Parts: sequence; structure tokens; C-alpha cells
Amino acid sequence: MWTYPRIFAHRGGGTLAPENTLAALRHGASLGVRAVEFDVMAVRDDGLVLMHDEVLGRTIAGSGSVGALSMAELQVMDAGSWFSADFSGELVPSFAEAADYCLHAGLFMNVEIKPLAGEEARTGRLVAQACTSLPPGSVLLSSFSIEALQAAMSTAPDAPRALLVGAVPSDCLAKLSALSAVALHAQANRLTVDQVRAVKAAGYGVFCYTVNDPMQARALFAMGVDAICTDRLDLIGPDFFGR
Repeated sequence: MWTYPRIFAHRGGGTLAPENTLAALRHGASLGVRAVEFDVMAVRDDGLVLMHDEVLGRTIAGSGSVGALSMAELQVMDAGSWFSADFSGELVPSFAEAADYCLHAGLFMNVEIKPLAGEEARTGRLVAQACTSLPPGSVLLSSFSIEALQAAMSTAPDAPRALLVGAVPSDCLAKLSALSAVALHAQANRLTVDQVRAVKAAGYGVFCYTVNDPMQARALFAMGVDAICTDRLDLIGPDFFGR
């Protein structure tokens, strides 16, 4: 069952800082959050960076595939200016840098394995390898890619895993069992109370994304959901249950 924090900052700091950056992690920590979610992608030379999009242009200026770049090329790119001038010069962090910060700040990590198309197994393997050096109980791996999770399971069987879905599939329990997963991560507005009960009765945790409305958060917890990911740490923060 769920043994992790109940409130996770989406992509490090939600909508309050540039996503998937050290600045986002620092901002989440400054608000007292105890857990963060962020995306990890493998690039050309097997480097691991915090990145959500497969192509440049939204959070990083430029065009083309992220996978065509090396770690060194990505780590000098500005990942903060798109958000605001206050974050100009905030660079693309490596997974190692993010993990080091989280460990020192006492932040639990939900690492979403975010593979480029066709790189599912390689990305799952590389992320899992990186996690073998992290302290037990500091990280939970998740992914929409079953292939990535299978590779992670083969590489680091002791690293806990969660299956990410939009709508809960009819064979959800079979997939969770095959992955030796600890939890289901589901889209909040597509989840039913019967699904929550079935997943929890089978011994798995239930985590929901992305929940930005306090009323929705309370309704989900009343349904039996164990944890949520939020963009709005100003509304759903670490003291949420005391409100």
C-alpha cells in the first residue's frame, strides 16, 4: 500500500516556476512540499536530463528533437526564460543534479520515465541504473510506457514502480501485477470510485494527476485516493489537510 507523501509538486514546482528545473525544485521545497514529480529523458549520449517535450521550442528555444542533442549541448541551454525574466539563465539539469538536490532537501522523488519515441527500453534501463545509487525509499519510478517499466524492472528490480495511465484500462490489475508495481497513477478526472476501490483492494496505491482544485482534491481523498500531483502549491500545499 501507499507509504509515500500525499502531495506532490508537478514537474518540480507546478505553475509557480519553470518546469523540470532546479529552480522549480527549490521553489517547491521553499513552500514546504515533501515530494516532487519530474520527467527524465535519455538523450543522444545516454545522458539523463529533466525534460518533458521531445522537441525544442516550448520550454527551450530552438527546434528539432531533444534526442539529437548530447548532454553537454543541452546543459548549456536556457530552460527558464520562457517562464519569466526572473528565471533567465536557469539551465537544463541532469537527473544526477536533480536527485542530489532532492536528497539534500529531503524531497521524495516521483521520477517519470519519459522516453523519446522508440527509446522506451533504453530510457527505462538508464533511469533504473541511475536509481541504483540512490538511497532506498527516496524514489518511485513511473511511466506511461510499459516497455520502459519492464526494462526498469529488469535493471533495478528493487526500485518501486507505478503504471501511469489516462483512463484506467480494463486489464489494469493484470498490468500492475506483471510489472510488480506498487501503484497506479491515473488522470484524476477520468477515475471512478469503483476503480479506486478495485485497485486498492488488490493491494496497490492510487495516485492522481493533475489536481489543482482543493474541492477536487478533497473529493479524491474521500474516494480513497492516496496521493495527488498538483501545479498549484499555493492552493494545495503541505498544510492542505490542516485547512
